[in-house]
Amino acid sequence: MTLTPAPGPETTDWKPPPPEPEHAPVTRRFLARAALLTASLSAAGALLGLVRDQSLARLFGAGQDTDAFLVAWTVPEFAATLLIEDGLAFALIPAFSMALARRAQGAPGDPVRALVAGTLPRLMLAFTVVGAVLAAGAPQLVRVLAPGLPDPALAVDCTRLTATCVLTFGLAGYFSAALRAHRRFLAPAAIYVAYNTGIVTAMFALGGAWGVRSAAFGVAAGGVLMVLTQLPFLVARLRSRRPEDPTPVVPSAKPHSVDLRLMATVLLFALCRQSQVLIERFLASSLPSGAISHLNYAQKIAQIPMTMSMMLCTITFPVVARALAEGDTERARVRVERDLAVASGLVLLGTAAVVACAPQIVQLLFQRGAFTAEDTAATASVMRVYAVGLLGQTLTGVLVRSYFSAGRPTWYPLGAMTAGVLATCAIGAATVGTWGVTGIAAANATGITLTAALLLSGMRRPRHGRRRGVPIRTRHVLRELSRPAGAALGAGLAGAWAATLPAGPLAGLAAGGLTVTTVFVLLGWALGAQGFAPALRSVRTHTRRLAHAVFR
Repeated sequence: MTLTPAPGPETTDWKPPPPEPEHAPVTRRFLARAALLTASLSAAGALLGLVRDQSLARLFGAGQDTDAFLVAWTVPEFAATLLIEDGLAFALIPAFSMALARRAQGAPGDPVRALVAGTLPRLMLAFTVVGAVLAAGAPQLVRVLAPGLPDPALAVDCTRLTATCVLTFGLAGYFSAALRAHRRFLAPAAIYVAYNTGIVTAMFALGGAWGVRSAAFGVAAGGVLMVLTQLPFLVARLRSRRPEDPTPVVPSAKPHSVDLRLMATVLLFALCRQSQVLIERFLASSLPSGAISHLNYAQKIAQIPMTMSMMLCTITFPVVARALAEGDTERARVRVERDLAVASGLVLLGTAAVVACAPQIVQLLFQRGAFTAEDTAATASVMRVYAVGLLGQTLTGVLVRSYFSAGRPTWYPLGAMTAGVLATCAIGAATVGTWGVTGIAAANATGITLTAALLLSGMRRPRHGRRRGVPIRTRHVLRELSRPAGAALGAGLAGAWAATLPAGPLAGLAAGGLTVTTVFVLLGWALGAQGFAPALRSVRTHTRRLAHAVFR
């Protein structure tokens, strides 16, 4: 009987086991595949969001009932920003990244499981208490949010239903942050597919009996689906742990908890940012019925380009956080500057398309049932004004991630956002009487653009003192931003002219969209915008490969 020796240095065919995906080096192929997966599922969620808004418009129009529901919709909007998209993720992803780095370095026990055990029960209790308080105080909340509503009772009923999303969105955001830190993007990207499916199903199933309350019930059901979509994946990651070779461990004062000061700065920033919605609805509640609905529909469509442009940043935020956890500031800087270039280029293309084709887009999406041609005209004019602030929205989303990616508290983003909100308040109050909902949209665009400018200014490499976030080359970034901005201006003007030539909305959208895309790409390439030449070469290469595969 022969004994096979254990693998050792003398065994030539033995290879060490590959590292877990969350410990493996990040490659361009991985980022591309993760971005494609996230963008595909996010696009599906966004399309279902459009179906949701179309269904709301078709079933209930743009009047008193939808205004009441949209006041209650403030709760899930805030919860999504605070607990899923921005706030909680900014605090938890760096914490999970540090725990994963400690696990890879051979820390005793399992830092990731310890972090979950030390944070999740307390956060669940906090989410439950806040949701219960909102449900109990729904009459007072509606009175504060929209004092001009003629019938607040319907808004109160809807608010009590949507208050349940504080718990479900909190859990969904926690699970998303943990999975993204593990470089698992499938389930987090699918949550809005599940969420919007729940809302649309509830509206059609219960709308005849419950009216617009069915949409509020759909919010509650959709929140539960968001949690169930991710739970099996997170459980699987927490159960598996491959032992690593022990190496010196990075010291951490509280490896099993999240810095409370960091949590405070993150949540206050997200709360301040989302308060722009409160300002809009507060000012619009004194306008004729339908004003809040026009603002909502316009904002939902206008923000689609911004949402799509942020997909790559959703993928790379854990990458930046992990680089900073490992002390690689230069790698983080390069990643943030690339994200700024790509996200800005995409959102400027979308901005040009929205400005050029706003009437055609709204008519195709919403003008049916109770949504009239007058609603289309009002929504399209507001949407064009909103689009002006999309670049500011995107820059704010990208830059604030770099401020919080190191897992350290900083009050500068909150100060910048506060300045933007104050500008929104002042401009909105001064213009709502004359310009109505258009003035409110202009205030929003101005305020978020001011915030983005302040955040970008704060990202300069520090000469003295402690840096606030990832130090980037602000002049280089501004120079690169000016090129796609010029391309977007030319593309928007050309597309607006082309969209008016055909008679029908579909033909006008096709003509305007094609013109915008063509002019934007050609002008961007001519101006030397970062990423245009490689993108064109990539398209040409893949086109040739596809043609070869089809015609060989």
